[in-house]
Parts: sequence; C-alpha cells; structure tokens
Amino acid sequence: MTVTEPGFAGRTERLASPATIAMAVRARALRAQGHQVLSLALGEPDFATPPAVIEAAHRAALDGQTKYPPVDGTPALKAAIARKFARENGLTYAPAELMVSNGGKQVIFNAFMATIDAGDEIVIPAPYWVSYPLAARLFGGVPVFADCREEDGFRLSAAALEAAITPRTRWVVLNFPSNPTGAVMTLADLEAIADVLRRHPRIWILSDEIYEHLVFDGARHHSIAAVAPDLTSRVLTLNGVSKSYAMTGWRVGYAGGPERLIRMMTRVQGNATSGVCSISQAAAAAALDGPAELIAEMRDTYARRRTMVVEALRAIPGVTCAMPQGAFYAYPGIAACLGRTSRGGRMLTTDEDFALALLDEQHVACVHGSAFGKGPYLRLSCATDDETLREACARIAAFVDGLV
Repeated sequence: MTVTEPGFAGRTERLASPATIAMAVRARALRAQGHQVLSLALGEPDFATPPAVIEAAHRAALDGQTKYPPVDGTPALKAAIARKFARENGLTYAPAELMVSNGGKQVIFNAFMATIDAGDEIVIPAPYWVSYPLAARLFGGVPVFADCREEDGFRLSAAALEAAITPRTRWVVLNFPSNPTGAVMTLADLEAIADVLRRHPRIWILSDEIYEHLVFDGARHHSIAAVAPDLTSRVLTLNGVSKSYAMTGWRVGYAGGPERLIRMMTRVQGNATSGVCSISQAAAAAALDGPAELIAEMRDTYARRRTMVVEALRAIPGVTCAMPQGAFYAYPGIAACLGRTSRGGRMLTTDEDFALALLDEQHVACVHGSAFGKGPYLRLSCATDDETLREACARIAAFVDGLV
C-alpha cells in the first residue's frame, strides 16, 4: 500500500528564508561550537529602548490597557502618528488614513495581499531589502528590479524606474534611506521620480521610510507624498519605531495612506492577527511624542561608526565601498576578490562563497550582496559596538590578504 503524507500549498515554495536570518543562524551555530563569532548580519540597533518608553508601557499595563485593541491601532497611538507625520514629514492624515501593524513587514504584507493579483508586477530598486520580493511572490506577484548603480550612490534614477515599468506594474517600492546600501534620495531625485509616476496613474507607491532619522553629512530625508502632493491618493507611507527608537522587539509598524487602501489593509489584518499588542502601542506613542535628542545621539553614533568602517574597508586592496548617507549599513564591493582561493582552500566564485568562507575561516558574519539583488557585494551592519566593528574589519582584511 502506498503511504502518502499531508502536503503543503504551492505558495510555500515561494517562501525562502531571508538571507539575513539564515546567516545569523549559521553564526549562532558556530558560537555554540565555542567560536568567537562577530556578527554584522542583522540590522538591529545595539541601543537600549529609552527608559521613558519602557515606563510608558509599564504604566499602560498597570492602568489596565491589556484588552483587545482596535485592529487598526489605538486612538492614542494613531493620534501620535498623525502628529509625527505632520511635524516631521509635512503630511496630514485623518485617523481613517492611518493603521498600526505588527512591525513594518506586516504593513507590506497587508498592502500586497489587498492589491496584488497573480501576474501583477512590483518594481523594486536593487539592491533591495530581501522581504519585498518575498512578499510579492507570496501573493503571486512578479518582482521587477530597477538597477541602482554604485557610481550613483545607489540612488534610483528616473530612467531606471521608467525602464522597469510595464502595463502590468501594480506597485513601485521606494526604500530610502536604503537597506542595504544607505542611499538617500535628494529632493531633485524624488521630483524626477514623481514625474515618472505621474505618467502611470494606476500604480500604487510604497514609500518605506523606516530609516528616515538616520541620515548623515547634512543629507535630508524627503517623503515623496510631501514632495508630490498630487500623488498622495496612491502613496502608502510606511514607518515604525524599531530603528529610530531601538524598539525592534516591540513589533510596532505603521502607515499613512488613502482611506480606501487603509480600509482594505485593515480588513486583511483583522483576519490575520487583529490588533497589535496594546502595551507596545502605548510604548510607541511615548516614543513618537518623546524628545528628539535620543534620536540625535543614536544618529551621531551610527555616523561615526559608518565612517570608521568605510575607511577601514577602503584600505583593503581590492575592496570598494561607497560612503552611505543613511541607515546603518556598509555595502562594500568585492569583485576583485572573486576568482581567487581562500587560505582555507575555498574557491570564491560568488559573493556568497566569500561570505560563507569569511564566516567559516575568520568567524565574521555578514550577508552577501546578491541576496539583496546586486552582487558582488557584502552588507555589513554597523549597529554594534566600536570594538566589534574594528575587529571585524581587521578579520576581513586578514581574509582578503590570504586570498591567492
């Protein structure tokens, strides 16, 4: 008799594990074996959540804010989000145009699930955060990548965007400041992008601004919904408290957009997870209404670390590295290191080979750039202490020095 087992939906085959998580798992396994692994794989702030934010969560719990919250967010947090958008981005949203999700990633899932049919195309600038194409494919969408060149600082050009748009395009994703490159779009850049989007009125626009406060060297962040107010009826502006306020584990993301889209996204969320933890929402409201000095301290620290890491990488023969203007990543190019063999005997054909050999031989964890849609590069997170960053760069230099 033939024995069969329960099967899985075809969509699960489109759900690969994000490379960032996979590399972190490998690093933890090596640590468990007793190795001193330096992990620059995950983009997670090494700062503590501000004490006032934690105290706000404590007060909320003591006050009985422990019941089911509204699916789209508590009135207090939505009011704080509206104040934040008006104060920092020049955007005005009514309560019905705002929603709160379990991290920024759920905002993306809600939006894509509400709008994407099989075969719809989603234009994503490359390099990209790994979750955009994964989410698009989950719902039958087809990612289409617009190339961002190192010589342009990895900014998206209007020409590259126009070339990627077809009659099947449903979404254009903008993620600036960028994960993984730290690229920041100028006002002129966004005005040119807006001109392209005006010619394609049936396309939704996702502006992921999660790193907006982490910009350096006098650069400024601009929201495309403020740069081009005539596009606001189809712009979804995504943000959250994880990066700017060191609140990754609190799982609070939010978005502002047209009421009809927010309504459908809320319907999706109501049938998936319902509302976000009420105590986390109280903490997020305190963060958004809190003093800006805390953000400035983190930003200055990241800027200093970024400069230290980029200078160390540029000193390594065969390694290039654009100076990121935002976020907390470095994205060095390693093309000259490929086609060579590591001291441990591994032939380096791809940037993934480089990243895996670096982890195995020098115990430095980073993520290969091809996982973000553009190789041969590496993504290094600078969201860790100075000593770890210096030692990691020294180990990378030693690894490259040993190539033959």
